[in-house]
Amino acid sequence: MERRAFLRDAGIVLASVVAALGGAPGRAAALSVKFGRALARHGSELTYPIPAEDGAQIDHTNEVIVVRYRQKAYAFNLACPHQNTALRWQPEDGQFQCPKHHSRYQPDGVFVSGRATRGMDRFALRRDGGNLIVDVSKFFKQDANPAEWAAAVVAL
Repeated sequence: MERRAFLRDAGIVLASVVAALGGAPGRAAALSVKFGRALARHGSELTYPIPAEDGAQIDHTNEVIVVRYRQKAYAFNLACPHQNTALRWQPEDGQFQCPKHHSRYQPDGVFVSGRATRGMDRFALRRDGGNLIVDVSKFFKQDANPAEWAAAVVAL
C-alpha cells in the first residue's frame, strides 16, 4: 500500500473512532442548541422538559440555559459571570463563549479560559418525572458556593 493511501485510510478509521466515542479528546461533541421558554412558572420555579439527547435550550425570557450533557442535566444563568454578557454556544469549539471578552466554558459550565475566574453560574434544579424544575431564586457561584455549585446537577 502506498504511504498516501495508508495515511488516508488511517485518517478515516481515526475519524470513525473519534465520532463513535463522542468527539475529539478534550472537546465536546456537537450539541444541538434550541431556543424556547419554560413550560410553566410557579413562583421562582420554572419547568422545562428534560432534553431527549445532549443539547442546550436557551430561554432568553428567563435568562436560563438548560443543558443535557453526558447523562446529566444542568441549569445555568445565561449571563457570563465576568460581566453579565449573554453567553453563546460555539459549535465549532464545543463550548459556551462570552462574546465580550471570550471567556469559554465546557457544556457542564466548567471554566476553560478567558477573563472570567469561575465556571458558569448554576441554578438549583430537580427532576419531576420527565421535567426539570429550575429554581431561579437559588443561584450558585462556583467560587462562593462550591459545594452547592457542584451539587446543582441531575443525573439522568
